[in-house]
Amino acid sequence: MTIHIENLKFKCIIGILDFERVTLQDVILHLTLEYEYTNEFINYADVVSLMKSEMINNKFLLIEDALTSISLNLKKSFPLLNNLNLKITKPSILPDCTVSVSVSKDF
Repeated sequence: MTIHIENLKFKCIIGILDFERVTLQDVILHLTLEYEYTNEFINYADVVSLMKSEMINNKFLLIEDALTSISLNLKKSFPLLNNLNLKITKPSILPDCTVSVSVSKDF
């Protein structure tokens, strides 16, 4: 089975610049995860909650650190997870483009 979570948008503290450490900014998460469905399933509402709380509570300096932490916590919380593709976008950090960083993991 594949779960797609697209355009999960919320505000959090993320970044290394001075103003990013004090001002909430929009982030957008896109996640695709695959798992073997038998009689157990992965609740996508729980996945969304985990990703949001991870980002909001940890106030990451780097998107890369957020990607690593979220990926590991998803696997820990959902052992059925086989692989994932996660992208974090900061849509307003630069005036003339949208910046994203992504990771793909096989477990």
